[in-house]
Amino acid sequence: MRLHDIAVVGASGLVGRKILEVIQERHFEVGKVVAIASDANAGKVLNIKGKTFKLHKLEPHIFKNLEFAFFSAGGSVSRAWAPKAAADGAIVIDNSSEFRMQEDVPLIVPEVNRQDMFKNKGIIANPNCSTIQLVTVLKPLDNVFKIKRVVVSTYQSVSGAGNKGITALESELRNLESSSSPFPHRIAYNAIPHIDVFFDDNYTREELKMINETRKIMDKKDLAITATCVRIPTLTGHGESVNIEFDKRVNVDEVREILSNSKGVTVTDDPSQNLYPMPITSAEKDDVFVGRIRIDSTVKNGINLWIVSDNARKGAATNAVQIAEEYIKGK
Repeated sequence: MRLHDIAVVGASGLVGRKILEVIQERHFEVGKVVAIASDANAGKVLNIKGKTFKLHKLEPHIFKNLEFAFFSAGGSVSRAWAPKAAADGAIVIDNSSEFRMQEDVPLIVPEVNRQDMFKNKGIIANPNCSTIQLVTVLKPLDNVFKIKRVVVSTYQSVSGAGNKGITALESELRNLESSSSPFPHRIAYNAIPHIDVFFDDNYTREELKMINETRKIMDKKDLAITATCVRIPTLTGHGESVNIEFDKRVNVDEVREILSNSKGVTVTDDPSQNLYPMPITSAEKDDVFVGRIRIDSTVKNGINLWIVSDNARKGAATNAVQIAEEYIKGK
């Protein structure tokens, strides 16, 4: 058995900690683990599922002789350090948006475009959390029916904004002001149709991420897709209401069968028993859950469905670890 030496950059953050959890849960055959955090946290110790990890600071050549480097410390850290890690021989799996749309950097969801990861030049990008769960469902349907158009509206939990988002919601629910809230308005008892910055066309960066990343991952540059991204006051798990128009006629039973047989997808769809995906039931799970599958009679060959996934796991940490697992298996 060959062990794999790794680094986790941003180890003390929400996703970094989750990566260390997922590695243990999935029995990733890890050897040396270099847990890296900010200078202020260097020297401290993390305890994750009974294992302790001493935190190190970023310094030259810390990635030497490591096989993988998981980055989850934001775009500026990735911009400065991911190329250095790759130059030192590590395969970088980056969770920031820094490299996602670079032509020579593969953007990977293993269930969708596994083969593309082997075209890397040292860096593999992990997609946006909402994009990951969307394409995991779109791809198997596109394989059969060919997608013509997608309209998606998201219901994104506060953990998508990291620990600060969770703290803001918990503080506001206790009627305390959160001085470091990442949200432009109060999030408790509210819904904010605004994630990241607005551009001149009044789309947000989060919405454009979903549009452009979906096209790249699915290798459909001209895919007609539009998105509206909304922050809601749930702790974890992103929901997506998705309307899809196909080139071919579809029926609900066939869609259910295709998705039930798709890797990484669980169909939960029995409205008569009040069974459908919810953030609370997807928490701490790695699959993408789909339900409320129904025909849209207002367009030709249209369906509606509802997708939920744990954004910190499949939307970030689990997908990153899966990339490493599949890379080890090889072509």
